[in-house]
Amino acid sequence: MASNGYRNGTGTNKGAIKPPASSNIRSSSFKSRLPPSSNHSTGSALRRTSSASFTTAAGGDGVPGRVRVAVRLRPRNAEESTADADFADCVELQPELKRLKLRKNNWESETYEFDEVLTEFASQKRVYEVVAKPVVESVLDGYNGTVMAYGQTGTGKTFTLGRLGEEDTSARGIMVRSMEEILANVSPETDSISVSYLQLYMETIQDLLDPANDNISIVEDPRTGDVSLPGATHVEIKDEPSFLELLRLGEAHRIAANTKLNTESSRSHAILMVHVKRSVLGEEVAIPSESDKSSHFVKPPKPLVRKSKLVLVDLAGSERVQKSGSEGHMLEEAKSINLSLSALGKCINALAENSAHVPIRDSKLTRLLRDSFGGTARTSLIVTIGPSPRHRGETASTILFGQRAMKVENMLRIKEEFDYKSLARRLEIQLDKLIAENERQQKAFDDEVERINLEAQNRVSEVERNFTDALEKERLKCQMEYMESVKKLEEKMIENQRKHQHDGFMKDKCNWEGPGFSEDIAEVKKLLEKEIHMRKEAEKEVNKLKSQLGQHMDAGAGGDAEILKLQIALEDEVHQKKKLEEEIIILRSQMLQLTFEADQMRRCLARGGSGNAYPGLDSPMSQVRDSLSGHKTPVSALFDQVGVQKILDLLESEDANVRIHAVKVVANLAAEEANQERIVEAGGLTSLLMLLRSYEDETVRRVAAGAIANLAMNEANQELIMVQGGISLLSTTASDAEDPQTLRMVAGAIANLCGNDKLQATLRSEGGIKALLGMVRCRHPDVLSQVARGIANFAKCESRASTNGIRSGRSLLIDEGALPWIVQNANNDAAPIRRHIELALCHLAQHEANAKDMINGGALWELVRITRDCSREDIRSLARRTLNSSLLFRSEMRRLRIEL
Repeated sequence: MASNGYRNGTGTNKGAIKPPASSNIRSSSFKSRLPPSSNHSTGSALRRTSSASFTTAAGGDGVPGRVRVAVRLRPRNAEESTADADFADCVELQPELKRLKLRKNNWESETYEFDEVLTEFASQKRVYEVVAKPVVESVLDGYNGTVMAYGQTGTGKTFTLGRLGEEDTSARGIMVRSMEEILANVSPETDSISVSYLQLYMETIQDLLDPANDNISIVEDPRTGDVSLPGATHVEIKDEPSFLELLRLGEAHRIAANTKLNTESSRSHAILMVHVKRSVLGEEVAIPSESDKSSHFVKPPKPLVRKSKLVLVDLAGSERVQKSGSEGHMLEEAKSINLSLSALGKCINALAENSAHVPIRDSKLTRLLRDSFGGTARTSLIVTIGPSPRHRGETASTILFGQRAMKVENMLRIKEEFDYKSLARRLEIQLDKLIAENERQQKAFDDEVERINLEAQNRVSEVERNFTDALEKERLKCQMEYMESVKKLEEKMIENQRKHQHDGFMKDKCNWEGPGFSEDIAEVKKLLEKEIHMRKEAEKEVNKLKSQLGQHMDAGAGGDAEILKLQIALEDEVHQKKKLEEEIIILRSQMLQLTFEADQMRRCLARGGSGNAYPGLDSPMSQVRDSLSGHKTPVSALFDQVGVQKILDLLESEDANVRIHAVKVVANLAAEEANQERIVEAGGLTSLLMLLRSYEDETVRRVAAGAIANLAMNEANQELIMVQGGISLLSTTASDAEDPQTLRMVAGAIANLCGNDKLQATLRSEGGIKALLGMVRCRHPDVLSQVARGIANFAKCESRASTNGIRSGRSLLIDEGALPWIVQNANNDAAPIRRHIELALCHLAQHEANAKDMINGGALWELVRITRDCSREDIRSLARRTLNSSLLFRSEMRRLRIEL
């Protein structure tokens, strides 16, 4: 093994290569010169990348960034110290000047300048900070980045990049330190990190995390030129221990061999891809006002998603066959390594010389790194060299490779996408808050209106009561005064009569005209005038009270106006609330297809006419037509008024409109469980199957399939459907139909049949399972939901039969090839599909005979995800219980170090 943690090798120096003149490229700093970028603002000109290639980008909105190159010298090992004891090192470093000298002999040397020169005493931390940290910071800001190690076999490339440092944390390499910094700067709630670990061996891309995946193809986007590996395994990283476990797993699968130059020489190029997805906010946009151009309001920032990629490449070492001693298969490996490195060197030469043609397709390595050299990624290259003069030729070749790489210019671009899901989630939360706030304000407004109404009513009642009391008191006072005046007048009149009664009326006529009688009359007149005056005063008081009553009534009217104003405002608020509720209903409406069918039904009724061509069927048909259009006879009353037999007879009518109306009525009746038995007894099931078999009209087939699906909900009807060949008919319809609604009805019928334990073998033999899986070609969410439900029902019945000892062996679903689709849709965005698939996986996993196929098919990872991320507690518990009860699952989880 190499001393000081480096790989090294031995050999004899057969000759020396004279390198060309040294490069004059200078750099003041190896660190990034990009402007700082905030996690919450993107107010710069850096936007989405449009193309990434090995040719230097011209124009556009990218930021130029040259490939940065550092050189690192490996210290002498024990073998070199012994063999080269009489010779000085062939390399002399001047780190303060960022320069090295390569000696030809004792008196002649060549000088080269790099962005950074690292001596044999440089720590792993310093190497990371000057080489990889600027690239990692750019990746966190949204740019792609590449860190690559190049050099002769045994010069410490793997030590620099891939050292895990489990025993000594100071020896950790660039891979571990890069992931530490990324994990420290992302938010687990909004950001995500996924990792792929690959090796390029003999021009074949292999998955180090899944050795069975040994021939991964490279896919290039024809529009943007981006390179991707869709077949590679992507593992989401949450913490550093899980990442270290993945690196250990990958290193165990990487191909290495013992050569003369290194006891454990890498025979493949290792490529670690880290995909970072971060959620940020766009800049706030100021919009000027129309009335005042100086004033403006700020539009809230838009949520954005930045997707960046960090590629860490540990290249296999370049070597000469006579020095490494490779033979047989190792010789073929060495040829493949040297060819790929030669192709990479040709591409870098072409880019450095601004050649019109860059041979990127000469090797898969150059195709994988097309974004790293001349593309849109920030790239750092570290070249590793040894001190031994025996390998001066290889050292000179490595240095020249780094010099040419320093001439390559990249155009750095940020890749941003609009975060629709985050915005929709935020708007939904905001909408819920507004609805709740509106409800609170409405309740407060209603309470305030009620309080004002009650207060106004109390004030009006109090005014009316005070006015009534005052009026009653005044009336009583006037009555008392009037009675007293009348009583006094009567007493005086009686007294005068008594005084003059004895003289007689005629005799004392002259005395009546005397002074005494005149005084009495004058006194009576005064009393009458006084009474009249008092009555006038009373009338004035009454008028005054009436005026006060009018004023009180006016005050009451003012209160009523205020109440009316509040009521109008309340009505406006109610109207606004209704409008908001209507918008919510419209946004969440899932009934568009039903509305379309209703419109189509009404058009059919309008074209159907009165049916005079069939006078014998006129009365039942008119009632059927009325029931469908919502007039006169309801559908539920047709049994009593028309009779099920007459309705079924209409299914055989030669008039297409009559037949369509009749089958829709039968479908509506079959939706109610109370009607299903009478329909089946009258031969309705047979008639529906006949329609499904003989008619090519899409509407008839769709509605007939829907009616059969309703009848298939009853277990007794399921066996009748099987006996009458219904499974074959449904399978044939599923393969012929293209309309999503027809497929949804057929899938619903087959899904209902899948829940019957007795029909498992029949469903497979008559093509029911194959037909169910074939309908996924439609990709309509409703169809996929019914397919997922049928798979869940079938898997549940199989699990129950296996538990009871009725059947054994592998699941029929796996035999029919359903497992890849199940795994692919286990985390589907649609909740109904995801819930049924999760249940199906749990039921399949309960039978030990399915475990091996599920592990090979990737279902184990989905079961582990279900135990952690499923929204339903019962499904999470079922998945956890199933995994713990299976010996194969437990063994595989121990191998992969997965804990529930």
